[in-house]
Amino acid sequence: MAIGTGPEPGTAVARGEGPGSAEASGGGEGARVLLIEDEPGIVDFLRRGLEAEGFVVEAAMDGVEGERMALHDRFDAIVLDLMLPRRGGLEVLASVRRALPRVPVIVLSARGEIEDRVQGLDAGAFDYLVKPFSMAELVARVRAHLRTIAHASASRLNADGIEVDLMSRRVRAGGRAVTLSTTEFELLVYLMRHRGQAVSREQILSSVWGYEHDPATNVVDVYVGYLRRKLGAPGEPAPISTVRAVGYRFGGPG
Repeated sequence: MAIGTGPEPGTAVARGEGPGSAEASGGGEGARVLLIEDEPGIVDFLRRGLEAEGFVVEAAMDGVEGERMALHDRFDAIVLDLMLPRRGGLEVLASVRRALPRVPVIVLSARGEIEDRVQGLDAGAFDYLVKPFSMAELVARVRAHLRTIAHASASRLNADGIEVDLMSRRVRAGGRAVTLSTTEFELLVYLMRHRGQAVSREQILSSVWGYEHDPATNVVDVYVGYLRRKLGAPGEPAPISTVRAVGYRFGGPG
């Protein structure tokens, strides 16, 4: 099913596709999508189509309300019209992109010229669909962007001021780059993946070094000391605390 630029409320222009017929699979079920669109018929069409695919949908009918909802509520993706009352879509897009650079924004517009598409993408849209558009294609694109974001999130750890890119093995602490050895990196990743948990020296040895605990070794304590010195800064100690009679904990409890 496709939708035109100005259908009557509750109607859509058919292309032989119906809500729920998208063939894209995986990703997105239960994700929250914000529609920022002032045409009631289009809002109704999009809501029904996206909800049929498992998305949770909320809508704003003008740019001011849409921007407020985008910035103050939590949404996994935003579908944005450019021609909006009270505040234009490009202004909303710029505001959202500054505050939420990782949230996918898919622009819907009757403006289909190359210059319009380039302007929308340069302004920070993840995608640009021209009206009339296919509901199946919109669903597929939303899912594709959500999968991309999920994959990127799965390849990064970010907590307590420490950022780790598992793919490039880059580490930043308080915004500055930190160089770690292979063992230091593996130790940090293990501690961050168990954030808030007290982990014993035996657990750390087994997971990072791969051998059973030797009561005589202090290798864990030595390497934790290395990490603390590299990750910490004056007035900002590394978020690795000693748990008496147990071992260590990254970050606060829970």
